[in-house]
Amino acid sequence: MIDVLVTYDIATPDQAGHRRLQRVARVCEQFGDRLQYSVFECRVSEVSLERLAVMLQAEIDPSHDSVHIYRFAGPLAQARRSLGLAVKREQGTPWIL
Repeated sequence: MIDVLVTYDIATPDQAGHRRLQRVARVCEQFGDRLQYSVFECRVSEVSLERLAVMLQAEIDPSHDSVHIYRFAGPLAQARRSLGLAVKREQGTPWIL
């Protein structure tokens, strides 16, 4: 399994932008856990990572929106340093099957 961080910025000056934002969030919710409004931690297979990228690409307007997927070399728990309110999650259990 691969740990990735997905961040996005969707332009919402109109109703179409709001709909894109909702669709992008729904895609991300299928693959991981929301940390902040537009930040998700995901544990995925190689195949699921490619599917995630394809699904996100289909939902955005590349001339106005951006999505970044950061892949971690090791476990996310080793790369993460959190300050403030903690996100409660059972460590060691799969996020996505």
